[in-house]
Amino acid sequence: MIIDTHCHIYASEMENADQIITEAAENDITVILNGTDPLSNEEVLEFSRRHENAYAALGYFHSFADSITDEDISRLDRQLESDKVVAVGEIGLDYYHGKDNKDKQIELFEKMLGLAQKHGLPVIVHSRKSIQDTFDTLKKFDVAGSMHSYQGSAQMAQEFIKMGFYMGVGGPVTHTNNKKVRNMVKSVGIGNILLETDSPYLPPEEKRGEENTSMNLKYITEKIALELDITEDDVIRITTENARKLFGI
Repeated sequence: MIIDTHCHIYASEMENADQIITEAAENDITVILNGTDPLSNEEVLEFSRRHENAYAALGYFHSFADSITDEDISRLDRQLESDKVVAVGEIGLDYYHGKDNKDKQIELFEKMLGLAQKHGLPVIVHSRKSIQDTFDTLKKFDVAGSMHSYQGSAQMAQEFIKMGFYMGVGGPVTHTNNKKVRNMVKSVGIGNILLETDSPYLPPEEKRGEENTSMNLKYITEKIALELDITEDDVIRITTENARKLFGI
């Protein structure tokens, strides 16, 4: 089995979501579907119940920091009790387009981390141009998890690992100009890595311009194996063990 620990394969993102998840199952791929808002969280729950090889990660994304209500938080609190839920995610901080609502983002992030701690769930964290605030906020809570599509330094990656986090590695590791991710992979080693696609986003170099799916994990495993000088079977086996340990799958 191979585990895609981060993807957005549901109706509001992909018209052929059912077909893609079924194809993944036929190829022994398990998927963790990540919600980002009230609508996608409902969809993630629905798809995870419909497909044996699909699990749910539920959360509120930074984009909704100005609109999420107390009622939304209460709804998520209840949804996290579902048997198919294995994480709180996708959550986190993003200052790429500016920091105007930085405080609101951090406030929402802290609420998400509080729910994860309450339910004993790991977290799947998005951090873009906000790595220090992400780190400082995570330190306030007793949570482990995945740093989704990690783009920070290898040195900072080691600090997250000390806190119980794995590095999510997807399509960017194959991108010709992304030496930073490949150097990070070499620094942390396969024991600290999770496979992910972020489907339908971030396709590997070989599929640029196309809709990304979990079937493209093969390009990611090939590249990681090449960079670490290990076999693709070892990449699959160890990252699957890592995901099982973290998410209890």
